[in-house]
Amino acid sequence: MPTPPFRPPLRSVLALAVLGAACAVRAQDAAAAAATLAPVLVTGNPLAADALATPASVLTGTELVLRRGSTLGDTLGSLPGVSSSYFGPNANRPVIRGFDGDRIRVLNNAGASLDASSLSFDHAVPLDPLLVTRLEVLRGPAALLYGGSAVGGVVNAIDNRIPREPQPGVSGVAEARGGGAARERAAVGAVDAGGEGFALHADAFARRTDDLRTPDYKRPDGAGGFTRENRIINSTSEGRGGALGGSWVGSRGYLGLAWDSYRNDYGVVAEEDILIKMQRDKLALAGEYRFNDGFVRKISGRVQRTDYQHEEVEGTGEVGTTFENKGTDSRFELEHAAIGALKGVIGLQTEDSDFSALGDEAFVPSTGTRQFAGFVFEELGVGEAKISFGGRIERTTVDSAGDADPAEPKFGDPQSRRFTTGSAALGGLWPLAGGWQASANLAYTERAPTLYELYANGVHAATGTFERGSLDQHKERGSNLDLGLQWSTSPHSSVKASLFASDFSNYIALLATGEPDFIDADSGESFPVYAFQGVRARFVGGELEARWRLLDAGRTLDLDGQLDWVRADNRTSGEPLPRIAPLRAALGASWGFAEDWLLRGEVRHAARQSRVPSDDVATPSYTLLNLALSKSFGLGGAAGLAYLKLDNLTDELAFNASTIGTVRPLAPLGGRALSAGLRLSF
Repeated sequence: MPTPPFRPPLRSVLALAVLGAACAVRAQDAAAAAATLAPVLVTGNPLAADALATPASVLTGTELVLRRGSTLGDTLGSLPGVSSSYFGPNANRPVIRGFDGDRIRVLNNAGASLDASSLSFDHAVPLDPLLVTRLEVLRGPAALLYGGSAVGGVVNAIDNRIPREPQPGVSGVAEARGGGAARERAAVGAVDAGGEGFALHADAFARRTDDLRTPDYKRPDGAGGFTRENRIINSTSEGRGGALGGSWVGSRGYLGLAWDSYRNDYGVVAEEDILIKMQRDKLALAGEYRFNDGFVRKISGRVQRTDYQHEEVEGTGEVGTTFENKGTDSRFELEHAAIGALKGVIGLQTEDSDFSALGDEAFVPSTGTRQFAGFVFEELGVGEAKISFGGRIERTTVDSAGDADPAEPKFGDPQSRRFTTGSAALGGLWPLAGGWQASANLAYTERAPTLYELYANGVHAATGTFERGSLDQHKERGSNLDLGLQWSTSPHSSVKASLFASDFSNYIALLATGEPDFIDADSGESFPVYAFQGVRARFVGGELEARWRLLDAGRTLDLDGQLDWVRADNRTSGEPLPRIAPLRAALGASWGFAEDWLLRGEVRHAARQSRVPSDDVATPSYTLLNLALSKSFGLGGAAGLAYLKLDNLTDELAFNASTIGTVRPLAPLGGRALSAGLRLSF
């Protein structure tokens, strides 16, 4: 039987917020001092180096607060090299350098997010940015440390649900926000408390939205015509969740446990009468111990159990299809003492999940996936330069249960496929004169085919296609070269540039077969046939970002800009690959004035994307103008932030080129909208 809905009501969140306001005991000066520290990357950085050869972005503090959207894709979509799949405002997964799905690893505190979001574009990631304190993005292959599903990059959402540091006294955060194109109403509260030897954490959030309001657009009606709309039909949502965690914390490490629960009910924009009711519960155990001497300097590990389910509820109230994914994943790392100028980490990673899809729209069978991997990462100091290198071996087994009912053959007999994949990487960092630094990273990656690339065989309602996998699928193989150059003289003035090229001798793509349409025997509807096929592919592109402080005398004036582009080709057919973001550019200015006031304006432009395969159409260009006004203040011993945002000031009609073609005309980006929020940190 399904678990009863978990509903921490808005009053629970407000209770945490009130508790937070009542316990404001931390000095504002201390919080301001901490905010000036340069963020040190955690993801993909087991030796805590100051910089990595892999391009990365970090969102934290005020910048994260002002960028937060209702999904990870919305929050990260304006970073260099990052776009989003955008299946409407509720299902919106990050896309990095043109890679999506199971080529992007979404992590929570370095633990896997076991869900169904990579299976279908209409399935959301069960993680709300409201409770995240830090977001880290690695652009480029990170398969060495995180496996074959990280050949395109990694997104790691970090929170404090398992405290890792001593917690003197009480601290926390409370935030309320509202408005925007979806008339959002949201609140979040978190409290951390502790003393000598222990630390505790509690949090809760609630979020509700209406249909996303948009500029007027022509919405296809499914019969060859269209209707005029100014909202995305069936795009409402209601999310809620919370967590409890605690740790024993000492001078040499910590050991902690946390339980968290997430619920999200949201509409599917491709089907006007379908509601997805999602629930995910997770129990995680994590720890670290640091040794004073000896060959082993540090041992760390994390084990978590995830229970994920979502039901696709039809307009009649009946459940059409139920998706479940239950599993356990673990990760252990051992850091060894320096051997001359060489230091490094040895690790093990496991993942064990059981997936099932039962109902009318199940286009994959129930499957079990087992993964076991070992890896080594080493860093060698050569003068002021650093050379990093390592390798990973991964064993993956994907078992299909076959037909649930032999009387209705669809997936055939039970099947099993096993793959051994390997990855290797070599990178370097070289400091240059005048604050410049050069980097290079060369990687070879392999990825085992997923359950749907092997066993899919049915109508995928969200995409409007008939999808077919292949038991003869080979592992995906590719190589990547990334070159970077950056300059920095202060946290407020820097330039970063990178060029990359990824070449795949076997890239598993979902492509039209050219076969006659599949005719559904029950409904009589026809669906074009697509199949997962291995092709040769190439991705090339680059990113440029810069910021410069022009004024720093009482008042501040900062300018920033960025540019990114990707060109992706199916070298077997000679056509472009689908769903690739166009060239994008942005210019912004931030003016700090009066006492802790900040006014920011930015212009974001996406060029026309006309490099599309023959079964897609071009996506028009657009230019968006966004404004934000914020005020930092003290309230007793608490630090406050009030903000006001005006997005898409000119009410420009815009479509996302990374959205699947059948959904793109149904789901434009949001129109002109005003939103506001208030955040207290203590």
